[in-house]
Amino acid sequence: MAKIALGSRREAAEPDCLRAIVAEIICTFLFVFAGVGAAMTAGKMIGGTDSIMGLTAVAVAHALVVAVMISAGLHISGGHLNPAVTLGLAIGGHITIFRSFLYWIAQLIGSSLACLLLKYLTGGMAVPVHTLAAGMDSLQGVIMEIVLTFSLLFTVYATITDPKKAVPAGYGPTLVGLVVGANILAGGPFSGASMNPARSFGPALASWDWTDHWVYWVGPLIGGGLAGVIYDNFFVVTTGHVALPRAEEAF
Repeated sequence: MAKIALGSRREAAEPDCLRAIVAEIICTFLFVFAGVGAAMTAGKMIGGTDSIMGLTAVAVAHALVVAVMISAGLHISGGHLNPAVTLGLAIGGHITIFRSFLYWIAQLIGSSLACLLLKYLTGGMAVPVHTLAAGMDSLQGVIMEIVLTFSLLFTVYATITDPKKAVPAGYGPTLVGLVVGANILAGGPFSGASMNPARSFGPALASWDWTDHWVYWVGPLIGGGLAGVIYDNFFVVTTGHVALPRAEEAF
């Protein structure tokens, strides 16, 4: 069964928790600054994300910055950058509910600061907001975000969290970044491929445009939570017995 730890207010006063919260603010800020900045650049220089070149540029930028920021924050906060990741890991008992709540606040702060600063630095240029494509209804958008975020969290568990992962140490963040980039190529023209409520919140706040915004909370949180439940209960191997010796070791 999934293991959810509650935590307490006392945990927030611990130095490692405070460092983790600051790390989440900084790493999420840098991730969103590069990701949203790349989208703004694509809109200004290469026809926006509606063009294959613009979409590819945004996907590559997200893949790179996600990999780097997870690596940067991994030893401090876990490098979540994303409320859906935090929820998925909380369901597996890898972070307490109380600390998860603090991470969510930190991630929203980091994203909001990045988008507000981008708007200021670009002279008030529009910050691109995640919205559903024409012809896609809310249910389709939610399902798209569930699948994409499930893919992201499943990769986080398989390459970073699982103690028996077959991936060499240090490769996990890179693989997670590649999944994010691939998902943007797959879902970007349809739902925007957010996979991250914080990534959608900052631009919505800076532009004060909340169209379809709830989709980018419901879809990713369901996808992340579902991945946490499934991976933790079906793929994390816990050994409850001592293995018998091999034949050559028995005598």
